[in-house]
This record gives sequence, structure tokens and C-alpha cells, in this order.
Amino acid sequence: MIKFDEEALMCDLAEIYHIYDYKQLSPLKIAVFSIGLNEESRIKMKMSGQKFPINTLLLAGIQDRLSMSLWFKTEDGQKGKNRPILVTDIINKPKEKTDRKIRFHSGEDFEKYRQQLFQKGGGS
Repeated sequence: MIKFDEEALMCDLAEIYHIYDYKQLSPLKIAVFSIGLNEESRIKMKMSGQKFPINTLLLAGIQDRLSMSLWFKTEDGQKGKNRPILVTDIINKPKEKTDRKIRFHSGEDFEKYRQQLFQKGGGS
């Protein structure tokens, strides 16, 4: 867990057990405390790939079912218009990747790219 995300584990240990410097304890004790964290802890959610606690997902699903049930009883629902926006669709929407990583093999490559950016944007 430490290698996976040390900061998340540190936050969980501090929040749940009030352990502010885990390095003062033996590795065995830290392992026991770490395993004892609940499934909604930062580190366990991150390790399992969950974005939200299961209760949040269940509540969102219940809200979506209720809003759909009510919508079906309206004129719009009968015609299939103005469908309600589902909370589960919003929270499960994949994150758009905007991070574009560029690698340069030399300082000259970086300078060339930098000059191109300045020329495109009329930079300073």
C-alpha cells in the first residue's frame, strides 16, 4: 500500500487511527492497521479503482430510478422527450484526458518547440 500511494495511506492512518508518523511504528503494526482500514478508505478505493464509495453509487442509482419513474408518467416521458439527466451517468463519465505529454531529446528540440508556440500564439 505504501508503494501504491503513500500519501493516501498516510491520510487514512491519520484520520482513522490518529497515526501522524507511521514510520515510528513497526512495519507489522502498520500492515495490521492498513488491512483494518474500511473499504471506503482512500487507499483501498484507489487500489480497487473506485471513484466513489458504494453507498454513493447506490444512492445515485436510487435517485435515477425515481426520477425515471416520475418522468415516464409525464407527457414528455410518454413521448420520449426531455429525458432526465442521470446522476450515475455523470459520476461514471470517463475523465477527459487533457494532459498531453511531450518529450524532448535535447535542449535544442525544446527551444524549437517553444519558438513554434510563441509564433502561433503571438507570444511575448
